[in-house]
This record gives sequence, structure tokens and C-alpha cells, in this order.
Amino acid sequence: MTGTAEKIKSLQDKARQIRRHIVSMVGAAGSGHPGGSLSAADIVTALYFDVMRIDPQRPDWPERDRFVLSKGHAAPVLYAALAERGYFPVEQLQTLRKLGSPLQGHPDMRKVPGVEMSTGSLGQGLSAAGGMALAGKLDGRDYRVFALLGDGEIQEGQIWEAAMAAAHYKLDNLTAILDHNGLQIDGPVGEVMSPEPVAEKWRAFGWDVQEIDGHDMEQVLGAVTRAGEVRGKPSIVIANTVKGKGVSFMENEVGWHGSAPKPEQVEQALAEL
Repeated sequence: MTGTAEKIKSLQDKARQIRRHIVSMVGAAGSGHPGGSLSAADIVTALYFDVMRIDPQRPDWPERDRFVLSKGHAAPVLYAALAERGYFPVEQLQTLRKLGSPLQGHPDMRKVPGVEMSTGSLGQGLSAAGGMALAGKLDGRDYRVFALLGDGEIQEGQIWEAAMAAAHYKLDNLTAILDHNGLQIDGPVGEVMSPEPVAEKWRAFGWDVQEIDGHDMEQVLGAVTRAGEVRGKPSIVIANTVKGKGVSFMENEVGWHGSAPKPEQVEQALAEL
């Protein structure tokens, strides 16, 4: 096995472990958002375990890369990655949404080490990420900023204001990743309020655009690496994904956007993973 093949397998194994945490913690909480957390697991794994320059011992290190979970309801995938990366004990994941736990239903930057932005009001994360990227330019720092968006979320007008500003300021240190799973809380994205044609819209707003399979670890790494080489404009990676990926009864089922699995369903899901 080549070094690259070993790395890909290691990241795939880590993504599987993160999916197990998502199912387990949402099940223990009895509430949460498993569908869009599972669809984003490969993307978040690639960023936290290969791409981003971070130091869990120094969450406030000025030179660190930044990640903004704009679709804040997918907090379980972020918490799982942070715990596996060493920002806080893995055991703490089981306190998700419990009274007194720092792991709220949406991430709070004041309570959880490694969380760069408190998110959950959809549409706002790209603005925050753009501000961080602009600050990096003004401060002469070479860190990168990543923002994970939901495809239902890009129905929000603020996303497009942020997109316009990022292109205007030539924020080539900003990479957005669109978790394009086709479903939102009310149903299929195309039926609720179609944002198509998505790729052409981002190009029209002045962004470099790539489209990939968001569950192909090699494609995810390649796209994010290439985005870092683009100059003079921000980048977006449109990652085509499956909501509920990895759990047969959750895949492509809109009902799992914000429902928790029962104990026997948790057991079945963990067995599949």
C-alpha cells in the first residue's frame, strides 16, 4: 500500500469513527440532527485530520487555520472531530444537549475549545468566515479559513452578500465547502426553493468552483488542496453527498434531518458502521 493509499484508508477509518460518535451521541441525547452531520463526516474528517494547520493544545494559536460550521445544526460532526483530534475528552460527547454540558445543540465558541464561531442562525457563517479571511489578509497572516455550508442554507440572501464581498476583496484564503445532499428540514431542496444552477451562480459571483463526490476522500483532499492554490478569488467546493450517509435507514430520508434514533436503531446503525 502506498503512502497515499494508507493515508486515505486512515482518513476513511476516522470518518467511520466520527459517524459512530454522531449516531451514539444523538441517540443518547434523544434529539439532534444526524442526517446532515453524517453527510458532512468525510469533509470534516479531511479538514481536521489532514488539511488544516491546527494545534489542539493551543486553540487560540494566531497562525491556526479556521473552520466555521455555517450549518450549525450539524454540531455533532464538529464535536466528534474536535474530540477525536484532542480538543476535549471523547467521553464528553455523550453529554450532547444535556443540561450543563458545553456541547449545546448548536456550537458555542465561548464554551467549546476549537469552535471558531457560534452558529445556528442559518446564512451567517460565510460572513463570519469572510471576516476572518479579511482579517488574515490585513494582519499579513497566511492561515486559511474554511466554511461548511448547507444546500438548504444557500437559499438565504446573506450567503450571497457574503459571496459578493469575498470576491470583491479577493479572499483567496477563503474556501467554502457546500454539503450538497439535496434535502433540508422541509423536504427536497429543489422543491422548497431551488438554488439551481448552483455552480454557475458561484462562478457568476466571482468564485473558483469545483464539483466533487463528497464521500470520495481522495477527491475531497484534492479539491481542498487545489482551492489553496487559487489566487485572486475565493473558492467553493460543491461536494455532492448523501444525507444520513453510512446508515442504511437514514440515507436520503428527509425525516432524519432532525430526529434522534431509538436505542435499537442506534444499535443497528453502529453495527452497520
